[in-house]
Amino acid sequence: MQWRGRRQSENVEDRRGFAARRPVVAGGGGLLIIVALVFALCGRDPSDLLRMLEETGQIPPSADIGTGGSPYPGEVPQGPGSPRPPRPDDELAEFASVVLADTEDVWSRIFRAGGEVYRPPRLVLFSDAVDSACGFGSAAVGPFYCPGDQQVYIDLSFFADLSDQFGAPGDFAQAYVVAHEIGHHVQNLLGLSDQVQQAQSRARDQREVNALGVRMELQADCFAGIWGHHAAMDRTFLEEGDIEEGLRAAAAIGDDRIQRRSTGHVSPESWTHGSSAQRSRWFRQGLQAGRIEGCDTFAADPL
Repeated sequence: MQWRGRRQSENVEDRRGFAARRPVVAGGGGLLIIVALVFALCGRDPSDLLRMLEETGQIPPSADIGTGGSPYPGEVPQGPGSPRPPRPDDELAEFASVVLADTEDVWSRIFRAGGEVYRPPRLVLFSDAVDSACGFGSAAVGPFYCPGDQQVYIDLSFFADLSDQFGAPGDFAQAYVVAHEIGHHVQNLLGLSDQVQQAQSRARDQREVNALGVRMELQADCFAGIWGHHAAMDRTFLEEGDIEEGLRAAAAIGDDRIQRRSTGHVSPESWTHGSSAQRSRWFRQGLQAGRIEGCDTFAADPL
């Protein structure tokens, strides 16, 4: 990607170096770390971890997080009230900011063509852990989008993990990760997130809940592909081999590949993001279609 020298987004907040208010977990913080690692291997949303700990009484309800006083004595609050931009000499942060800016341009054009206004999210950079409207998030669960505050959260060390642990190097692979989370923001703006949550609340069992979540994640992959489609039209931005990097990244973080590597077996009924084949297929679908109507994963059969 020829990203240097391009416009950077103003919607980036750097919280690295600030300590998150870590939940007080019965039995010690080690339990939280272990559970977070399990969630990471399964591709689960960090807010799921928060809800589970709340339900078991391990941490205070999320309504207490981010309000007046801190329920976590001894920790430095990581307040979003005074956002700061990334350091000007931080190349990874600059890269993420350039990708975010391009997603703003692409989705603004798409929404405007449909008679709507695109409201861009804020990208929050953090290290190790972060507080969000969705609760406490650990770097172990990877990048995530929180619809409660319409912000994307990412520990930039995940880019190294993407290359070293998942075997998906390259700057476009990293851009795909950012674009996927922006895809969740687009779903939120379109009201799709609420529709899926309502459907999940009516689900008969966890398997049905997971199946709906998979379709949601695959649509975010497809929306990331829509961004890639428009980015490719700017011949000064992408380079030869970039699209292949993105497809490899989508396949590398498929549930089946992660489960096989971490546990030695694959359990499709527990998938939350989709298989490697499904993720790369829907990312490719977005790349080819270039429009929202081409990303209806909820009507697709099979996925």
